Amino acid sequence: MEILSIILAGGQGSRLDLLSQRRSKPAMPFAGKFRIIDFALSNLMHSQMYDCAILTQYQPLSLNEHIGSGKPWDLDRLESHVSILQPHKQWYEGTADAVKKNIEFIERKNPKYILLLSGDHIYKMDYRKMLNAHIEALNSVTIAAQVVPSEETHRYGILETDENLRITYFKEKPKETTSNLASMGIYIFNTNVLLEALRKNTHEDLDFGKHIIPDCLSDDRLRVGAYIYSGYWVDVGTLDSYLATNLELTKPFSKLDLYDTNWKIHTKS
Repeated sequence: MEILSIILAGGQGSRLDLLSQRRSKPAMPFAGKFRIIDFALSNLMHSQMYDCAILTQYQPLSLNEHIGSGKPWDLDRLESHVSILQPHKQWYEGTADAVKKNIEFIERKNPKYILLLSGDHIYKMDYRKMLNAHIEALNSVTIAAQVVPSEETHRYGILETDENLRITYFKEKPKETTSNLASMGIYIFNTNVLLEALRKNTHEDLDFGKHIIPDCLSDDRLRVGAYIYSGYWVDVGTLDSYLATNLELTKPFSKLDLYDTNWKIHTKS
């Protein structure tokens, strides 16, 4: 297998307050008929990446019912399909810990690359372009990044690059920083690099931003690069951003085009 996509969809969504009491963030309604996770799933479909695993944990019933066999996103194929993975021994303690507890699944699939996605972002993106950039640059790890307003840098992992887009600095949710280039929480790893990083790191709350990415940057054997994305992208993980992004769609002209016939967002309907 060339690439396996993993969507991290187990977050409690405490920053969404009462809205996420009975469902996980990725299962939250968006723009009327959609759910937030529809965007990542539709991106995978359009990118022709049909092998997908979804890691769920908090209030998974609504999300599981919504995804089903993955048919709305063409993920119910004979040769590839969507797998929903829930904790079977211990709870997931962090984003990377969730992946670490499913290493056996990854090894069975035996992909060359792993695409890691967050299930609570609103955007349209062709992941094939990022994969091609990863391969051409001979990267071990590639992080999708976008410029964000300076007042919002405390919400993201912030990075700096050299002229070849090799990452020279990374800090998870810094209080102060001179850079406003933010990680989008979208990563491509060479599978052997990811598995080695997961196995040698012993933090119980193992997290990509706090542990895995800094560890990879400190390893001289690895090349960690950035993929700069300039299209529409919003992290709707907070109540303010969730409401503002929904309300923006009521304007006559929105930056997010949900009527684009070339890149439809599919949902269970």
